[in-house]
Amino acid sequence: MSNAVVQAVSLAFERDTVTLALSDIVPLRLVSNTIKKSAKYAQIRSSIFYSGLAELPVVVRNQNDQGKYLLLDGHIRLAVLQEFGEDHVTCLVAKDDEAYTYNKRVNRLATIQEHQMILKALEKGVSEEVLAKVLNVNIGNIRRKRTLLRGICVEVAELLKDKHVPINTFRELRKLKPLRQIQAAELMIAMNKYSNNFAKSFVGATPALQLVEPEKSKKISGLSDEQIALMEQESEKLDREFRLLEETFGQDNLDLVVATGYVKRLIENAQVVRYLAKNFPELLAEFQKIADSADLNGMA
Repeated sequence: MSNAVVQAVSLAFERDTVTLALSDIVPLRLVSNTIKKSAKYAQIRSSIFYSGLAELPVVVRNQNDQGKYLLLDGHIRLAVLQEFGEDHVTCLVAKDDEAYTYNKRVNRLATIQEHQMILKALEKGVSEEVLAKVLNVNIGNIRRKRTLLRGICVEVAELLKDKHVPINTFRELRKLKPLRQIQAAELMIAMNKYSNNFAKSFVGATPALQLVEPEKSKKISGLSDEQIALMEQESEKLDREFRLLEETFGQDNLDLVVATGYVKRLIENAQVVRYLAKNFPELLAEFQKIADSADLNGMA
């Protein structure tokens, strides 16, 4: 890569970290007592206590008060350090004050990613007991996450690798044979619904031949044989409808993107906007909604 190209790249952070007094860091949000009582706070507190800071706070220089810094990311970490009586912390220094966009881009670990992280830690010799203390969970939780993908086919693990799926949902998926597991995962993604109850209903609506243990898995408390049979029929109907939608989704989505792009270009034209505002204000309002919706969904 040429020096010209390297110079053209704008770094998001200063090259060197800085060690700051906590009194010189100005939080942009309050860590309330409610947050301090939450499981997330307890987990971060436990992690810092046993392992130190795994991720440095991010600050930006305060242009209105030399020597002071605004805290962009790491409010809970800072609160924990204050609780522990620390007076200094090492930070990354951002070049721009983009607290909103920075936090928007932070991705929390998905369930399968956390499972993989635990496996790597165990492979390196970290004990289950230490992991439980660091993550502030009981050891049974660590063991369930360790065996998360046992009985889950590779295709489903790939489909759900970046999704926030409850652990108990995987327990339900294990009751299904691989092909049915894939169908369940695809339906969950299409509906953006990963709850344990949703997975249970899917298992309940699955024909016995597609279950790993038909007799054991089909016993659903509160449902009669007739109700289970009806759920199976509805599930088969839903599967057929889903496949039909899947066949036309690509073309329909392309048509939607093209139409939305056309509407956006229309309302970016000042003359068109003035004409619509004068003669068809209701239509202009609907066009604006379409354009705003496209922006929110990343379609344009």
